[in-house]
Formats: sequence, C-alpha cells, structure tokens
Amino acid sequence: MYKTFPFARSTNAARARRAKTMLLPMPRATADELALRVHLALAAMRAGAGSVRDAQTLTQTMILTGFIAEAGYGAATYEQLVVAEAAISAAFDRGRDTGAWRLDDDAAGLFAVIVTTYDEQLRGAPMWAVAEATERLDRFQAGKPYQRTNHKHA
Repeated sequence: MYKTFPFARSTNAARARRAKTMLLPMPRATADELALRVHLALAAMRAGAGSVRDAQTLTQTMILTGFIAEAGYGAATYEQLVVAEAAISAAFDRGRDTGAWRLDDDAAGLFAVIVTTYDEQLRGAPMWAVAEATERLDRFQAGKPYQRTNHKHA
C-alpha cells in the first residue's frame, strides 16, 4: 500500500526551510535592487527632477524604516520621522501646486539619513521584520489598523 507519509515529511521540511529563511536577511541582490530604487528617488527629488512616484517611494520608505526600527532593527526616532513627514508633505503640496517635485537641502538631508538606515535594514534585518513592516504598510495604505502585533519570531 502506498503511504503519503514521505510527502508529509517534505511538506514539513519545506515549512522548516521557509521558517529558517524568515530568520535570515534578504538576499543581497534583492536588497540592492530595493535600495537602488529608493536612492534613485532621493537623487531625483534632491535634483528637483522628481515625480509623484519618487515622493511616494520616499514616503513608503520613511514608514517602512520606522516600522523596521520599531521591530528592533536600525535607528529611527519618532521625532526624526515626524520632521521627515512634514518635509515630504510639503514636497507633495509643492508638486501638486507647481509640478516641481523636489526636496530642499534640509529635507534631502533628512531623507538621506532615512534612506541610509533603510539600506542597512534591508541588508541586516531578518526577512520576518521586513515582511511584517511591509504588511503593516499595506494595512496603513488601505486605511486599516496597522499597529504591530506581538509576534515572537526567534
């Protein structure tokens, strides 16, 4: 008689591999690709050649950086994020009103710190922290509760 038990073992092995993967940082090529998009958005906004998409990218990065830092990976203070939020809001207002999507020097400096922190988080934080932050961002953008759950991941 054919037994399905070996299949169950492979399912458990696959589940264990996925769980282990979530404890590791994301692959370097993936982290580099994500970080490059954010660095390009910052460069465009700093040069005054940005777009609404670049401003959105920086806004999402700011939020993700805060969420990942809240999970214990990287340094981002509440005060830093509040100031950055005001700066990107001003950029959105200016962009909508004038078509000039840019960050002034002070705002660009704020976002340079955030982008550098995000870059470091992508290279060092475990996948679970990045995945959780991304899920929280998705809930935030959908207007749903986005507070961090009290999951234990280690």
